Amino acid sequence: MGRNLARNLARHGYRVAVHNRSVAKTLSLMDEAGDEGTFIPAESMADFVAALERPRTAIIMVKAGAPTDAVIAELADLMEPGDIIVDAGNAHFPDTILRESVLSTRGLHFVGTGVSGGEEGALNGPSIMPGGTPESYATLGPMLEAISAKVGGVPCCTHVGPGGAGHFVKMVHNGIEYADMQLIAEAYDLLRLGLGATAPQMAEIFAQWNTGDLESFLIEITADVLAHTDAATGQPLVDLVLDQAQQKGTGKWTVQNALDLGVPITGIAEATFARGLSGSVPQREAARAVLPADAEPIPELSDDERSAFIEDVRLALYASKVVAYSQGFDQIAAASVENEWNIDRGAMARIWRGGCIIRARFLDRITEAYQRNPELPLLLADPYFTEAVGAGVAAWRRVVQWAARYGVPAPAFSSSLSYYDGVRAERLPASLIQTQRDFFGAHTYERRDREGVFHTEWSGDRTEHAA
Repeated sequence: MGRNLARNLARHGYRVAVHNRSVAKTLSLMDEAGDEGTFIPAESMADFVAALERPRTAIIMVKAGAPTDAVIAELADLMEPGDIIVDAGNAHFPDTILRESVLSTRGLHFVGTGVSGGEEGALNGPSIMPGGTPESYATLGPMLEAISAKVGGVPCCTHVGPGGAGHFVKMVHNGIEYADMQLIAEAYDLLRLGLGATAPQMAEIFAQWNTGDLESFLIEITADVLAHTDAATGQPLVDLVLDQAQQKGTGKWTVQNALDLGVPITGIAEATFARGLSGSVPQREAARAVLPADAEPIPELSDDERSAFIEDVRLALYASKVVAYSQGFDQIAAASVENEWNIDRGAMARIWRGGCIIRARFLDRITEAYQRNPELPLLLADPYFTEAVGAGVAAWRRVVQWAARYGVPAPAFSSSLSYYDGVRAERLPASLIQTQRDFFGAHTYERRDREGVFHTEWSGDRTEHAA
């Protein structure tokens, strides 16, 4: 991505100094793309910094953690007050906050910047989520907006907020991406087992879905993947790939942070755990040997029933996807308050409309929802989404029931529906939990019928008193 980001900058008329610890990679870029713009190859970090105009702007894309710290330290020793270091990798936002704090004491600007779109997006226009100070964005903004994706002429880039806000929003973006991918995978599995459909047949279904409300980058590439045939065997490639999904950690970070904030992001959490389950090979092998399904055999469907089943899965997928996005925006809102970032959720939806992995048609609707009410407490409560999701609830329930009846795992569909029912419930059983907590730990409780905090003497005479 760093290579293609440099090419993108050069294509937009910027003079770009480039450096890699492997000189061969720097020379390879010059050989393959040197005619795309003005590049200044640098064999050493000192040469790289010397090639930059003051105030200098250096963009780094390296592996998160210690490698990032090493590059930052080397750069910082060569730079001067007023210079800007941009970390465009997938850094954990607390690390970004710490790095900015340390570098600011040296007069340097440090900007944690989320970049989404993969290698292709980096070259042709990604979604860019820069944090840092307003002063640094005054310098960076025109450049980053120029190379970002555009939707209706509007750049998919904006100043997210101070400190680690940019990397935080990118982390949540990736968490939503986990949920989106898991939901699509579950839809694929339901169609595969429920219809006995082949990969090419499912490719046609996903391609058709991509012409409607589900239109998105991930649905588009799903159709492409399902249609792809392995050259060596002539079979669909997806049927030959090991069913063990890997992860790099951003989903885990998202779930950990949501727990810290007390924000329920059940769809993202289930998607993250589902990847973990897929890689739990010894446990899965042991379970296959002994755990009974006690499920009914999947029935054959008539043509009309097949069409109805496909439509049910489509509606359930749409509703579940909206839940994942709604939960992600709740997490952004909570972190923004806690860290005083003042993040504009509508602007985040706007810059995710193009370039990024989770770009989707309904992000326009999300943008509009926050324009109508910037303080919207729940995306699902916006009139458009209330109607759109409500229209699919019956189908959603049928799909989850079908999965349970026939023993097909659908954790993200199921948890998303449970969240939907939980958030709309008139009364939850948490009253019992709170009473239990008071019983064994004197944790107190509040009452519905009067103000105050109370405790019952459970091991004594069971009188209640104000805590």
